Amino acid sequence: MPHSFDADVVSAVLRHMNGDHTDDNLLIARAFSSDDDAADITGATMTGFDGDGGTWSVTRGGTASELRVSWPGGPIDDRPSVRRQVVALYDLACERLGIEPRPHD
Repeated sequence: MPHSFDADVVSAVLRHMNGDHTDDNLLIARAFSSDDDAADITGATMTGFDGDGGTWSVTRGGTASELRVSWPGGPIDDRPSVRRQVVALYDLACERLGIEPRPHD
């Protein structure tokens, strides 16, 4: 069973991702969507995560669907690992889409 994070941790991460990283959410959704029409994705909001991966609500043509993406480094169980794995997903998304990633602090 995947690790469950405390509600305050999940809330803080989601607030940050959906407030400060809306473009990153979209890149991740487009890169990891299994559909051939990934470029048609017009919106993505991170809706949750656990120790195995993150979940996004992805919008295409006015219709929302769920996208689940496993953490690239495998299962995690602490808050600092969440940031590392989201950054790794962003970097992989950029690589898959042929986009130069921005530097990380």
